[in-house]
Amino acid sequence: MSGRPLKLKFVSSATRTHQLPETPAEVAFVGRSNVGKSSLINALANQKQLARVSNTPGRTQLINIFEVVDGGGSGNTGGTLVDLPGYGYAKVPGHIRKDWGPMIEGYLLDREGLEMVFVLVDGAIGPTPLDVQMLDWLADNEVPHTIVATKMDKVKSSKRRTRKKELAEGCRLEVGDIVWVSSAKAVNIDQLRDLVHSHLAVG
Repeated sequence: MSGRPLKLKFVSSATRTHQLPETPAEVAFVGRSNVGKSSLINALANQKQLARVSNTPGRTQLINIFEVVDGGGSGNTGGTLVDLPGYGYAKVPGHIRKDWGPMIEGYLLDREGLEMVFVLVDGAIGPTPLDVQMLDWLADNEVPHTIVATKMDKVKSSKRRTRKKELAEGCRLEVGDIVWVSSAKAVNIDQLRDLVHSHLAVG
């Protein structure tokens, strides 16, 4: 199973959960603006421009949904993957930023079929107060979630052990509870693909 491609097809965008199509099973990716969410989704799908990558944080301003079209003969009946708007970027227009909270929280609380939320944390800097706030909110609302530490290629090899320990402590988890990835270097992308497949296997 390891390394099996995650074939994704863009379906639609929405501002509210009720506008999304029904799904048998879904995973969602959420994180601070500029955490590398679009790059990671592209790496999972092995497609460079599936999710829009920008040097300007806050570009993803809608709930974007992708259909998993690979099948794979493993009981996976398709399912969907959602790219949620990044949070915490001050330069986004105020009316859009104000709407992000209700948009994201409404989705996370109301979405039927949501199996797992992958929370992206920048591995080079560790969890920010906004990340911790998001993790606390998910825990308080009993939303299943997994932390993915991105950009691990930006951490010097001599400092990775310390960085992993500090990041895990900041998230109040053990090092082994976190998925450590690099989109640029394809580090542990196969592992994350397998996790996505496992949560979408609904048959």
